[in-house]
Amino acid sequence: MSTTTSHTKWLGGLAFESTNPGGTVRIDASVEQGGTDSGLRPKAMMLNSLAGCSAMDIANLVGKMRAEIDTFTIDAEGDLTDAEVQTFHTFRVTYNFYGANLDEAKLEKIVHMSTDKYCGVMEMFRSFAKIEIFIKYFPS
Repeated sequence: MSTTTSHTKWLGGLAFESTNPGGTVRIDASVEQGGTDSGLRPKAMMLNSLAGCSAMDIANLVGKMRAEIDTFTIDAEGDLTDAEVQTFHTFRVTYNFYGANLDEAKLEKIVHMSTDKYCGVMEMFRSFAKIEIFIKYFPS
């Protein structure tokens, strides 16, 4: 068993500095919510974690499987409930691949290896929300 750590320090108002072994981010609320809009939002960072976890898998698998791409991006969206305490109920994750010689079957396999087998954040999110996966190809 391993442990992941984070240390969060209050900076005043609704602003915080959160540090983990890889770096530091600033967290804050929007002006409408009483913050100063000087940092990332906690729920949006969940989307970053979802996309980042899968992105690392994709980058690793593209190399191992010798898939030819110029680059790729991941767009993640999350729908919140209307309850007083809003929680995510659905996520949409879109993988965008760019390149001249895109092997769509190989890239689809790579995406599904990440989303169904390797990405721990994806697996955690599945325990409380629906996840929809989309793949787009942009030949250059």
